[in-house]
Amino acid sequence: MLLRWRFRLLQRHRHGRLVLEEVAGRPFLVLPDVFNPKLFRTGEFLARSLNAELVPPGSVVLDMGTGSGVGAVFAARWARRVVAVDINPEAVRCARINALLNRVEERVEVREGDLFAPVRGERFDVVLFNPPFFRGQPHGALEQALWSHDVAERFAAGLRPHLVPGGHAVVLLSSDGDVSGFLRAFEDHGFALWTVAERNLGNEVVWAYKVEDGEG
Repeated sequence: MLLRWRFRLLQRHRHGRLVLEEVAGRPFLVLPDVFNPKLFRTGEFLARSLNAELVPPGSVVLDMGTGSGVGAVFAARWARRVVAVDINPEAVRCARINALLNRVEERVEVREGDLFAPVRGERFDVVLFNPPFFRGQPHGALEQALWSHDVAERFAAGLRPHLVPGGHAVVLLSSDGDVSGFLRAFEDHGFALWTVAERNLGNEVVWAYKVEDGEG
C-alpha cells in the first residue's frame, strides 16, 4: 500500500507527458502512460545486462511486457528476430516508435496482448521479461506494468511451451517486489534458476535471473 501511494503522489505525474530518455547510450521516446525505463531503472539494468551469451547471435527472442521497447531494441543487437508484446496499447505504439528510432524495425515486430496470447503456438530461443513486481490490483494501463495478482504463476505456466529445446528466459526481479513468489512459481513448474546479473540501486536490489527447464 505504501508503495502504491508513493507512486501515485511522487511519480505518477511524471508518466503523464512525452519524454525523450537515453538508456545505455540509446534514445528512447516514452509516451504518456508507458513505463519509463529510466525512472524505475530496471529497463536500463536489463539493457546493460544483455550480452551475446544471454542472447545468442541469430536467435529468435520474445520480449514480454516490452513497455518502451528497451529489451527488444537491445536484444536486436544479436537476435535475428525479436517479437515484443505488451498488454498496454500505448506501450505497443511506443515500442514501435523506438524500434524505428533505433533503426532495428526490420528485426523487431511489436504485438498487443496479454502475456503469451499474442504468440500462441510460437517458440523462442530466449524470452525476456521485466514483469510487474508487486502483488495487487492495477488501476489503469500504466499500473499493469507494476501490479498484478497472478502474473508470476501465469508466466511460469506458459513459459515451457514457448521455448525451443535448450531455450531460456531472462527475468528481472526487484527486492521491492514479490521475489519469493516468482521464484516459487518457477520452481513449482520445474524450472532451474540462477543469477546472471545483480545491481544495488541504494533503495533496492535488482537481479536478472536465467530460467531454464530443470526437467530436461
